[in-house]
Formats: sequence, C-alpha cells, structure tokens
Amino acid sequence: MPRTAASTTRRADARQNAEKIVQAAVSCLGRSSEASMNDIAREAGVGRVTLYAHFPSREALVEAALVRLLAQGDEVLEAVDLTSDPRDGLRALMEVGWLLIAQAASVLQAAQAALPPGRVQELHAQPEERIHDLIRRGQAEDVFRADIPADRLASVLHHVLHGAATDVATGRLDATEAPHFVAEMALAVCVVPPGAAHRP
Repeated sequence: MPRTAASTTRRADARQNAEKIVQAAVSCLGRSSEASMNDIAREAGVGRVTLYAHFPSREALVEAALVRLLAQGDEVLEAVDLTSDPRDGLRALMEVGWLLIAQAASVLQAAQAALPPGRVQELHAQPEERIHDLIRRGQAEDVFRADIPADRLASVLHHVLHGAATDVATGRLDATEAPHFVAEMALAVCVVPPGAAHRP
C-alpha cells in the first residue's frame, strides 16, 4: 500500500476509534457516573493502549463525553422556536431541556466529580445564554418579572430542571409528568403575576 494511502487509513482508523471511545463513554457514564476507563474500553472494543492514546486521563474522556452530549442537546434546543411569545418559548424550552438534563444526569454527575471547579459551568455557557436571552426579552416586553435579575431567574430554572431529573431518578416524580411540571414551575417563577406592576 502506498505510504500516503496507509497514512490516510491510519488517520481514518484513529478517528473511528476516538468516536467509538466517546460513544462508549457516553453510554457507560450514562449508566454509572463511576464507570472506569476499563469499563469504557471494553464497551468501545479497544485496548487500554488505544484508549489512553486518545484520552490520556479519565478527566479528559469524561469532558469529551459531556461535550458530546451538550452538542447533541444544542442541536435539539436550536429547533425550539423562541421568537414568539416568551411564555410559549419558555414552556417549550423547559419541556425539551428537562429531557436533555435527565438523559445527561449521570454524565453530568461524573463531570462535576472529575473536572476542575468552574469547567462544567464553562461548557454550559452556550445553553445557558439561550435561556438568559429569552428571559431578558420577556422582561423587556413586560411579560417576565423584572424585579429579579435574568441570571437569578435562570439559576432558579436550572435548579428546577435538575431537581425534576433527580426526583424522577429516585421515583418521587413520574417521568410522564415531569415536562408539564418543569414548564409550570418556570412560568410561575418568571411570569409577571396578574395585577402586579410590570416594572420594579
């Protein structure tokens, strides 16, 4: 085989192995936040040498798995219409966001344990900006309460989503009821109460 063809084949094999490893990490960590590198290597069907050639530490692989899930989630969230009534946008965003959080809960737990403080928040910057922008628009249109800063409202919604995911995982909340629950909670937190002054 010509040298250039062999090199191309090796690069393609390397990309394929890296893809298999990341997908295996998402799968293994999705089942258990404490999944080991050996668990992930077995799932991917590769040896430890190959695994560590692509990801020299568990932290690097956990981050790659979280980045993959965030990218997949961002594609889903991009399809949510946030251009109409902010209340409709908030309901849709929470209903979709809850499912993404639930699916990624175990991987997120692994990331929070493995990555340096602040890194998980950095990786969530783009998804969080989406909700911040929607809240700010709702406040500007006098639909959402403006007596609480947008970032604080967004923080409350973040806790609602993660709390619902935890409650479903522990059996305190039925999964079929979760989308309605998180949407109603978000609206109760953000929407200007009837008869209240719109501006602080």
